Amino acid sequence: MPFLPITAEEMKERGWDRADFVIVTGDAYVDHPSFGTAIISRVLEAAGYRVCIVPQPRCDSDYTRFGRPRLAFLVNSGNIDSMVAHYTAAKRRRSDDAYTPGGKAGARPDRAVTVYTKKLKSLFPDAPVAIGGLEASLRRFAHYDYWDDKVRPSVLIESGADLLMYGMGEKHIVEIAGRLNKGEDIKSLTDIKGTCYAVNAGEYEPIPGAQECASFELVSVPDAKGKRLYAEACRIQQAEHDAVRGRTVIQKHGGKIVVQTPPVPPLTTEEMDRVYSLPFMRDYHPSYRALGGVPGIEEVKFSIIHNRGCFGACNFCSIAYHQGRTVTVRSHESVIAEAKQLTEMPDFKGYIHDVGGPTANFRRPSCDGQAVKGLCADRKCLAPEMCPAVKVTHEDYLKLLRELRALPKVKKVFIRSGIRFDYLIADKNEDFFKELVNHHISGQLKVAPEHCSNRVLKRMGKPPIEVYNKFEKRFYELTKSAGKKQYLVPYLMSSHPGSTVKDAIELAVFLKRHGLHPEQVQDFYPTPGTVSTCMFYTGLDPDTMEQVYVPRTPEEKAQQRALLQYFKPENRKTVLAALKKAGRYDLIGTGPDCLAAPDRKEAAAAVRKPKKTIRNIHKPKKK
Repeated sequence: MPFLPITAEEMKERGWDRADFVIVTGDAYVDHPSFGTAIISRVLEAAGYRVCIVPQPRCDSDYTRFGRPRLAFLVNSGNIDSMVAHYTAAKRRRSDDAYTPGGKAGARPDRAVTVYTKKLKSLFPDAPVAIGGLEASLRRFAHYDYWDDKVRPSVLIESGADLLMYGMGEKHIVEIAGRLNKGEDIKSLTDIKGTCYAVNAGEYEPIPGAQECASFELVSVPDAKGKRLYAEACRIQQAEHDAVRGRTVIQKHGGKIVVQTPPVPPLTTEEMDRVYSLPFMRDYHPSYRALGGVPGIEEVKFSIIHNRGCFGACNFCSIAYHQGRTVTVRSHESVIAEAKQLTEMPDFKGYIHDVGGPTANFRRPSCDGQAVKGLCADRKCLAPEMCPAVKVTHEDYLKLLRELRALPKVKKVFIRSGIRFDYLIADKNEDFFKELVNHHISGQLKVAPEHCSNRVLKRMGKPPIEVYNKFEKRFYELTKSAGKKQYLVPYLMSSHPGSTVKDAIELAVFLKRHGLHPEQVQDFYPTPGTVSTCMFYTGLDPDTMEQVYVPRTPEEKAQQRALLQYFKPENRKTVLAALKKAGRYDLIGTGPDCLAAPDRKEAAAAVRKPKKTIRNIHKPKKK
């Protein structure tokens, strides 16, 4: 099956005079199941619709190349948020973009969903436009925008779109398509789960049980009251993001009301299997070859997604608010079939790079009760302590990995997605842990303790550091017994809400004691829709409404970041300043426990300084 059309010529080659749907996206066109545009386009195609794609439009002729679609335009920013694609946590412009031909930055606009939608509405005023993907999903309500340092309205209001799809879109896109195809107006689609629509305040009919957040006008006021209302709104939005018990959520925006319908149920195993069996080309469009290809395909080309959702739900991560906390999985047969496809690709070298997802070692819901009651609204499954109801097992995942290892032409099966180490170490059966060490690590295993201060970890929604220490100890015991040289590579984060310079020093000491020299560290990045971003903006933990310390100044953030790489010569002065600020002179020096050597002038002055004499208190003073 060929690629879907991205030019008018390709559409004509198929004998089409018009598309049913035109997808406008911020990414280059990569027809691989790791790319949202590829999945939605193939799902619509399988349902019998004609789909064309406009990747990274820049001028009016790009938007108009297919004319007005018969049913609707569909808009997304690409696989990641356009602002995150463009800017570092320090708000510096990035020089590359892995989802653009040749890896060059600048092919998509800032806030791509809004820009694309406004342009479509100006060129095709009567054409329905529905928005979706990560950027739209996380901005569905009034949200703090780190780049503008203010609260912006719902992207549905700001862009002027007719409908917003949040979360994973396979189910609702097919329902939307079917109803549009029957002649329904997109403005009448107010009962489809997993969507947001806007209605004039005077026309809104109250929905039983609906939860109302404080209005955009109230939560956008940057004073104590406005920030408290913002935190309360965040708590409501997070709590209702559950497909079993979630209720309608509304928020006023001036004379309009944004209405979020309850979340759509996640795909069943059978439904996921059908999605991943669609005829993906598993590569970028051939027109990009002359431009250097699309770098983003390299990490996923020989990788397999076996699950969705994450009940780990770290506060700084957007997965739980987008995919949801309910874990769903593909069948073994589906995963094996995809693996066999990989082995037949001409450039396959025998290595499956990853069998994972949001969290690789989840192959079942966290507990048995959630199918009826949903996930708990007032607590997390794994942190700060693991819920007693969590069912810990790796039996099914291990069986799947064994089946993959046994395939002809497969030399190695690696796991590069995140392993939830607290879930792993809680499994009393060590078979998976042992086989992980023996078969599925390419020298290094990436894990995410993120910090070592339990106060900070609690704000992150992570387990106490003692859990990581237990995991680390057992990992190296098993590695040694297997006769291998393998290492843990920890993901670490600086300047998360709750982290002080003293906490960063504690982490630096932890790293030195463990002999860790992280090559990369991540500053906390306040992206829309996360609990941690709410803390960053409001200074409040929305779950408890407790005050939270937030490192904000460039000086302090630089110090916290430098402390995580205290061993780099270029960081010495910044580390010294942080240690002096915290009064930790015991860590300045050249001893085994010290983090930074003193300045030469200071060291020389200390040598020249005469020692104080101690007066003999028993000797009588001369009169």
